[in-house]
Amino acid sequence: MLRDGFHQGPQMLWFLLLSYTVTILLANWFDIRLLQLGPVVTDAGTLIFPLSFVISDVITEVYGYKFARRAIWCGFVFNLFFLAYGALVTHLPGPADAPYNANFDTLMNIEWRIILASILSYFCAEPVNAYVLAQLKIRWQGRHMAARFVSSTVLASFLDSAVFSCFAFIGILSWTGVYHLALTMWLIKIAVELLTLPLSTFLAKRLKAIEGLDIFDRHTKFSLWRFDTLYSRADNDFGRTLKS
Repeated sequence: MLRDGFHQGPQMLWFLLLSYTVTILLANWFDIRLLQLGPVVTDAGTLIFPLSFVISDVITEVYGYKFARRAIWCGFVFNLFFLAYGALVTHLPGPADAPYNANFDTLMNIEWRIILASILSYFCAEPVNAYVLAQLKIRWQGRHMAARFVSSTVLASFLDSAVFSCFAFIGILSWTGVYHLALTMWLIKIAVELLTLPLSTFLAKRLKAIEGLDIFDRHTKFSLWRFDTLYSRADNDFGRTLKS
């Protein structure tokens, strides 16, 4: 990860990358299920998807934007695999007396639109979340972690909710329904971010201490199409200053 003779790799990064990818897959799978929670109507994926922003925040804050970018690509690749495998199995022949094949095929055919909408909104929102957080960290010199987490999520979740709702549910719901769904999804994501904020900031601070890392992306090229993950020791500010 670090140049100039750094030998020991990050201990917990693998778990965060895995958790991020699994969260994306679960959110996409459950997006098709609409929920009525009192007066609130939303899709089931919205309840778990905000955790991807939380995990991305922690990765960016501790390990840097380059590793958040790697997580974004991991989520995308496994989403494609999920989509391709679903298409494959629905076109393979099955026994005539299989009791659930027709229901499964119907679900997967609907899921195509949901997953495509998820992928589009994903590439609009997730890179923005990591980019905004990395830039705010530089601008605010590592201070105000909680405010940075919330700020990046508010913007990114707005993009995600608007793009996903339009592409997934126009023609299925009325325009009013799409608007209310997008607004509800956005507010739920912000609420999840706020509720998990004590945990995410604690986790980020704890991981910094465990890993001895506090990466600043001062020299990072933020193109999503770059795949390098190397940082110099000058990019690691751990222990140099006291930050809130």
